Amino acid sequence: MNTHGTEVRQKVLALLPDGAKNTEVARSFGIPPGTVGYWKHVDRVKRGEPITVRPSLLCPRCDGRDLDKAAYSYLLGLYLGDGHISHYAKHKVPSLMITLDDAWPGIQAGTERALRTVFPYNATCRVRSKGAHNIKVYFKHLDCLFTQHGPGKKHERAIVLENWQREIVDEHPWEFVRGLIHSDGCRITNWTTRVVGGERKRYEYPRYFFTNVSDDIRQLFTGTLDRLGVDRTHCTRHGNPYNISVARKASVALLDSHVGPKY
Repeated sequence: MNTHGTEVRQKVLALLPDGAKNTEVARSFGIPPGTVGYWKHVDRVKRGEPITVRPSLLCPRCDGRDLDKAAYSYLLGLYLGDGHISHYAKHKVPSLMITLDDAWPGIQAGTERALRTVFPYNATCRVRSKGAHNIKVYFKHLDCLFTQHGPGKKHERAIVLENWQREIVDEHPWEFVRGLIHSDGCRITNWTTRVVGGERKRYEYPRYFFTNVSDDIRQLFTGTLDRLGVDRTHCTRHGNPYNISVARKASVALLDSHVGPKY
């Protein structure tokens, strides 16, 4: 194990105020750049100099960094549907990953824009999966922003919005609904037949569905629809009671104007 005495440390610190770069100084002394950076940080703290924290490390909840509430409301809906937070030992910080079908490239692009808006100082990436892409961002304080994270599947634990999240959803309800539908919903065309003038005719009509196994997440969806004046019904499809349907013409028109088909 290599050690560096006080004399080497003092020589390094003497060069840094003259504008020398950490990497150049590290190379000349044969020590890691991280060591130089750490010595520099400790020295500045001892001398009482203000320490500038990189914006990528600042949290809207812990540090008061600005948060785009509309983009966050949309991202929260996506997370509750198809997102999860991972804590891998090999990574220093957790990652938020939204898994989206390749059939909807527009939604994938919109999700990446939302991530960049909510996390403007953190890089995003796409990881290919079978028939889908995982849209990811790494950030130390993800658990602060998505407090619904926890062990196990979402439908196996309580999903409750905190007061500050509720305020954001109440302020930007359509973004929240759009995120939920873009993740776990769809707009389809149903059809039925009627006898008119003795002749059976086929009629088609649009309909929205939202499907989620979690009772809490479905209630968040229906509660937001109720406040927006959207009529909806609970229905069972294929024996599963996990579906919310919006079929009335006026309510479908409302969703069309604020959500629209997947793209």
